[in-house]
Amino acid sequence: MNNRDTEATWTYHNGTKHSYESVRTGDHFLDWSNQPLPFKIYSTLDPIPLPQDFARPDMLALNAIAASGSEPTVTQVPDLKTLAGILFFSAGITRRRIYSGGEILFRAAACTGALYHIEIYLVCSDLPDLQAGVYHFGAHDFALRKLRTGDHRGALVKASGGEPSLASAPAILIGTGTFWRNAWKYRSRTYRHCFWDSGTILANLLAATAAFEVPARVICGFLDAQVNRLLDLDVEREVALTLIPLGRDRTSAPAPPSPAGPLLLPTVPLSKTEVDYPAIRAMHAASSLHSESEAADWRGRTPAQEGPPPEGLLFPLCALKDADLPADSIAQVILRRGSTRQFAGEPITFAQLSTMLDRATRGVPADFLEPAGAMINHLYLIVNAVEDLPPGAYIFHQDRQALELLKEGNFRREAGYLGLEQALPAGASVNVYLLSDLAPILEHYGNRGYRAAQLEAGIIGGKLYLSAYAQRLGATGLTFYDDDVTAFFSPHAAGKSVMFLAALGRSAKRGTEK
Repeated sequence: MNNRDTEATWTYHNGTKHSYESVRTGDHFLDWSNQPLPFKIYSTLDPIPLPQDFARPDMLALNAIAASGSEPTVTQVPDLKTLAGILFFSAGITRRRIYSGGEILFRAAACTGALYHIEIYLVCSDLPDLQAGVYHFGAHDFALRKLRTGDHRGALVKASGGEPSLASAPAILIGTGTFWRNAWKYRSRTYRHCFWDSGTILANLLAATAAFEVPARVICGFLDAQVNRLLDLDVEREVALTLIPLGRDRTSAPAPPSPAGPLLLPTVPLSKTEVDYPAIRAMHAASSLHSESEAADWRGRTPAQEGPPPEGLLFPLCALKDADLPADSIAQVILRRGSTRQFAGEPITFAQLSTMLDRATRGVPADFLEPAGAMINHLYLIVNAVEDLPPGAYIFHQDRQALELLKEGNFRREAGYLGLEQALPAGASVNVYLLSDLAPILEHYGNRGYRAAQLEAGIIGGKLYLSAYAQRLGATGLTFYDDDVTAFFSPHAAGKSVMFLAALGRSAKRGTEK
């Protein structure tokens, strides 16, 4: 399939929209006896335990969240303890809770339905305390398992069309999506969730790497088949989504890639049976790249996302100054983070909201976002209860660092309806909707631009999550009635598509914020 045939994106996107009618006419139900295993487990490979005594970085959370990920001017090679810390704070199990029916495992980053379908792999040169190889990260036992011996970074550099940050990275993480583990509940909409949930993990990872002083970057332009082949993925069920170069070492250039044959390593079945959703695989195939020149052309200046000039009342942000930031470190915030189950309905301050917006939108270091600070999503808000800010609908102007009032009024009922008629968005102090104008994005990037729009929204959503918890507030991600959200914010949002929804406010259970 051709990445430039963008009708595939519109077919998938429109076919997976939620509407008042669609959620009432489906016959889908959750077969709890067939719920997928939340881990990928290689049944014949010995674990390489990761060190548990990694540092808990003390960088202020809100500084780590806002970090740009800029490359250093000196060599930086992460050791095994540093890698362990990055993996733990990105995708590790942060706490366990025993209850009468079993055990609940809490992860570092939020995930749709708590189904944890994103897997992490490591490709590295010889590192302190770790031999060159291809490894799988097992969150269930906090261990690596070696899939291939030797330095295979060259295969990733070639697959990316020579991406410079990969060529100089001593370690590269690969994020993959395991379709069935999420599709068990969400069916074809899972392909969106692949990037939402990669995004929340990456928000954590970028904050953690900033705190560990390890440069990191998000790479989405690569030949899918080559990366999948290196990991020996069953591409009917699992595919590579992102590459994350870590560190910098120009003295150890990757060798030219050698053929990567099949591994045929058995894994524990996820569940008794699996249901296939062809729309997922069709969207992935349509957005795949097939030549090094395609991957190289992916990189470049982000298309301008200029909106109409403000016409409504402007409210400049009043974010907290550095001297007034909460003292919690990024490690403390990630360990405390959860997903709010009930909001108190109480107001937050405009300074708290301003700080969340400011810190979450300072830029994502990604190969599809240039220059630094570029964005391909727009932030729309329903403000229910914020001190010194009238309730109503707003658009955030990143360039002006201000909110424009689109329409004033109490829209709690509308917020609840737009969030699939749930109490959470109605009770939240603020709902932030990330909308993207897909037409110019698809024209510039092809179908792969859909991945980029969903991923950036997930990363910003994850940063909002962390920014809320850094201020001892609550947050949760929600799904939505697609076209109704666009209609609510129109005419300003006319033609845009919703990518992500984050509800923010004071949790009704304050213990979750401590």
